[in-house]
Amino acid sequence: MYDPNPPRPAWETLPTMYDLPSELVGESGLPDEFHCIQTDLLSETCQPSELSVDEVFTASDLNLYYDVRHPQWYKRPDWYLVVGVPRFTTQQELRLSYVIWQEGVRPFLVVELLSPGTEAEDLGQTLREVNQPPPKWEVYERILGIPYYVVYDRYENNLRAFRLIGTRYEPIEIVSGRLWFEELQLGLGLWQGEYQATEGLWLRWYDASGWIPTLVEKAASSERQAATERDRAILAEQQTATERDRAIFAEQQTATERDRADRLAEYLRSQGIDPDNLPL
Repeated sequence: MYDPNPPRPAWETLPTMYDLPSELVGESGLPDEFHCIQTDLLSETCQPSELSVDEVFTASDLNLYYDVRHPQWYKRPDWYLVVGVPRFTTQQELRLSYVIWQEGVRPFLVVELLSPGTEAEDLGQTLREVNQPPPKWEVYERILGIPYYVVYDRYENNLRAFRLIGTRYEPIEIVSGRLWFEELQLGLGLWQGEYQATEGLWLRWYDASGWIPTLVEKAASSERQAATERDRAILAEQQTATERDRAIFAEQQTATERDRADRLAEYLRSQGIDPDNLPL
């Protein structure tokens, strides 16, 4: 398991993200269109209410350098979440890669989206070749000890998850296509719907209240709420106008009755009768 303080020279003497390559031309397993849309949805809806923005970092297809003894070795997870490091907010600070010995914090969760070319390695079904970097499963499980590992196969609509127990990954039971992370007070689940104008079964975050809304859904919800408020304001204005009309009508009726009483009193006086002293 990864030791953030190995008996090595200080990390400043090791290569940083500025020294290590962030991409390799011709590398297999680079993202296709589905990977881009799916990882966008994961990042957009990953909003732990118990943590601030400065404590949550998410990345997709960003090189993960993991071994100070082999500083050129890296993996490129489809998506991963790190808790306890900031998500930088200025362009100049944006990470080129995630370098474990520089950051000092391992990912909390890795998500791999299966494809025919990467399935065997993603599921730990490949053996390590001599003098070659270890496969993903070994890196996530044994070297880094990442607490959670999630694998989604969109071809089979199959969601699998593993939790690190001791030094080994053990399968987690997934109920109704959902998986809850108590530490985050968030869950991952399969959601049928449209995202970025594409219909499908997507992996998405939810909380105790339900699916965490995307920016588009928030905007639509705000617009619906604004429309509802406008309708309420119009209705209130109509009610006010109705009450005002009723008040005017009542005032007119009162004036009419008063006018009738004045005319009657005037007629009685013309007949020699005092309207203020009428016999009972």
